[in-house]
Amino acid sequence: MATKVQRIMTQPINLIFRFLQSKARIQIWLFEQKDLRIEGRIIGFDEYMNLVLDEAEEVSIKKKTRKALGLILLKGDNITLMMNAGK
Repeated sequence: MATKVQRIMTQPINLIFRFLQSKARIQIWLFEQKDLRIEGRIIGFDEYMNLVLDEAEEVSIKKKTRKALGLILLKGDNITLMMNAGK
């Protein structure tokens, strides 16, 4: 008899909470900004996906440069994708 594997859908807010708990450095792709990314550690967020990032950096893909931003608030409207930066 075959056993069924149950899959549970992960809510976006739960993934953000995991990034917060693990203190992982994340990379954020910005809405309508193909050559600009933001990297940092999430230290706070709300139900609108507004993020408070610490150790934030602006990463230019074209110029291959990084600019330190420090502590920032990034509005959820600007976020297209979030992923582990792997650093």
